[in-house]
Amino acid sequence: MYIILIGAQGSGKGAQADLLSEALGIPHVSSGDLFRKAQDEKTELGLKAKAYLDRGELVPDDITVAMILGRLSEPDCAKGVVLDGFPRNIPQAEALDKGLQEMGRQIDLAIYLEVPREELLHRLSGRYICRAHQHVYNIYTRPPKIPGVCDIDGSELYQRSDDTGEAVERRLDIFFNETIQLLEYYGYQHKLVTVNGNQSIEQVHAEMLNVVEKKS
Repeated sequence: MYIILIGAQGSGKGAQADLLSEALGIPHVSSGDLFRKAQDEKTELGLKAKAYLDRGELVPDDITVAMILGRLSEPDCAKGVVLDGFPRNIPQAEALDKGLQEMGRQIDLAIYLEVPREELLHRLSGRYICRAHQHVYNIYTRPPKIPGVCDIDGSELYQRSDDTGEAVERRLDIFFNETIQLLEYYGYQHKLVTVNGNQSIEQVHAEMLNVVEKKS
């Protein structure tokens, strides 16, 4: 099953994608993780992406699409994926549909995690990431057992540059002006389901599993 999670920065889609991936036994493919991996390895692509991400801007479509389709062509994605952070706009969605069609696949379900903007800003102000493997914490909703330290690998927690100040506002503006158009795109294809993302992690996960079961 090929599933897309749509949600603004801070909506919890990364955490939900991990849970859904584990429950369904299919990979969680995150555009953000792919870019960060490229940055850590200091590839040419990674350095280009970093310049955009640090300004709170989107990485250009041609770079993003090529990277995602390359990942989806790998053997572990043959039975399905949970896509997180991609597509972000209509051209990317169209390119994804075309690329999957060439592989003999298609998107089965698009889930929109709906969270009010005020709540998103509150959550983002408390979001921290571990340096080793990008595990996500939130001092308000999902705090680590020891402040500043990852529960899983013991690495330092830090706040990403695009989770602070004007960069956050810019990213939310992009989402609510541009990415939100995906709701109409997948709604027209009868693939869209909206889930209330302003609940506990467990409640959102349960609701998402219910949606997937109905669709499969």
